[in-house]
Amino acid sequence: MATWLKDAIFYEIYPQSFYDTNGDGIGDFNGITAKLDYIKSLGCNAIWMNPCFDSPFSDAGYDVRDYKKVAERYGTMEDIENLFAEAHKRDMHILLDLVPGHTSEEHTWFTESKKAEQNEYSDRYMWTDGWLCGGAGLNYIAGESPRNGAYIVNFFKCQPALNYGVLNPTEKWHKSMYDPACIATREAMKDVCRFWLDKGCDGFRVDMADSLVKHDDANKSGTVAVWQDILGDIHAEYPESAFVSEWGKAEQSIKAGFDMDFYLDWMGNGYNSLVRDYEAHLNAFASLPESLDDSTENNSFFKADSKGTCDHFIDEYMGRYEQIKDKGAIALITGNHDTTRISYGLSEDELKLAYAFFLTMPGNPFIYYGDEIAMKFRSMASKEGGFTRTGSRTPMQWTSGDNMGFSSAPADKLYLPVDPAENAANVEASEADQNSLLNTVKALTSLRRSQADLLDKSNLEIISRKPLVYKRGNLLLAVNPKNTDTQSRKLAELTGDAKVIYSIAINGTQPGIADGVITLPAQSFVVISC
Repeated sequence: MATWLKDAIFYEIYPQSFYDTNGDGIGDFNGITAKLDYIKSLGCNAIWMNPCFDSPFSDAGYDVRDYKKVAERYGTMEDIENLFAEAHKRDMHILLDLVPGHTSEEHTWFTESKKAEQNEYSDRYMWTDGWLCGGAGLNYIAGESPRNGAYIVNFFKCQPALNYGVLNPTEKWHKSMYDPACIATREAMKDVCRFWLDKGCDGFRVDMADSLVKHDDANKSGTVAVWQDILGDIHAEYPESAFVSEWGKAEQSIKAGFDMDFYLDWMGNGYNSLVRDYEAHLNAFASLPESLDDSTENNSFFKADSKGTCDHFIDEYMGRYEQIKDKGAIALITGNHDTTRISYGLSEDELKLAYAFFLTMPGNPFIYYGDEIAMKFRSMASKEGGFTRTGSRTPMQWTSGDNMGFSSAPADKLYLPVDPAENAANVEASEADQNSLLNTVKALTSLRRSQADLLDKSNLEIISRKPLVYKRGNLLLAVNPKNTDTQSRKLAELTGDAKVIYSIAINGTQPGIADGVITLPAQSFVVISC
């Protein structure tokens, strides 16, 4: 594992919405460079940048037209190399977003692959052996190419699936994972990784990492083997490179060779029960509920007036954590470009306690741009394949000025409209308010980096669920997110040497320890050194 991951706190940037330096209404590489000092001041020393490669942007860049060319709207190759260099000057690291499972239908590989004549790229993608043949359980598109076949797609029509093979081929057109064509696809993806690591990036977040081999088994043994090959070579050649997977099952991802895996909010794994009023049945790809009932299952744990518990999350998380804690990490997110911002259901005070939990758990936390100021989710028309996700991709709110400081372009030329609310949060105002969510985040990232026990990825122990008390080495941490009662518990770990080193008291009453008992007033959080 890359040594720099030990204390890394990530900031996810949706580049088109972060900061525009040339007045065209779209964020750019130079905008990210200009804001590196802000990101560093927040306590984040690593960045995950969403797709920046050449693309027709039918799916916001997750449809890559050329892996070795940057999208012109973000700047030039020189600009991104300068971004890498300026980040490194500040001891910061940058992950690019790698989309290995499919490309744009405009990629040269695909324009060659769809030709009737056999060529080098004929088997770079998955094709059936006839235009009337179905996909044998896979999504497919037929009748749109000279080739007599239908191509398999991973997501949208414009995203043909690259060919990594089928675990157990059953159709004439299926290829084994070890077919020369499938091995060539792997080698091509290794080549992409090498290209960007040589340019100065520090690794990749990998999109849909678990979906490469088709008709895989429950353990994803085929896809695991493919990644072991790819990452085995890349990690050997670039030992300080980092790879983070969008997989959702860390025990599989870490075995595949990834350094960490995201705890995805659409997996029914308890994440939503912490911060949203729904769990498994709704996600960023579905419509949000118009109303919510008052049942325990439909109330988030961190909502102050709810009945929600942390049970579902703890049960699911600990099961995965125990399997990988000595081998890799699970990454917790405040949100991302595919999720409804959690400020949709939580107030700033409630977010302070939720972030306190996320930023003191094992692994490397990820903060989505704007979450540090509680930017709002707003329903709006789809942009570049965003659909219901679009409202989480609006421009960063820097100031109270024109376009909230995002761009000097006319408002109608912006990538997406800024929040029109008169009281919309912005960085400038948040920095000036000592009680703001942003300044709480700064305090929490500082705390995390100052305590070696919080940087240890393998020392988590759940002590109690009500109140939620967890141990990280010699630290005891506890949170009571409810606004109705004081919670207390006698703990053997509270010796005479125990002392409070950090706390959050939303209602002004501080948590305390006395005679081996921890007392948590309503809406409070505490870190105790034992």
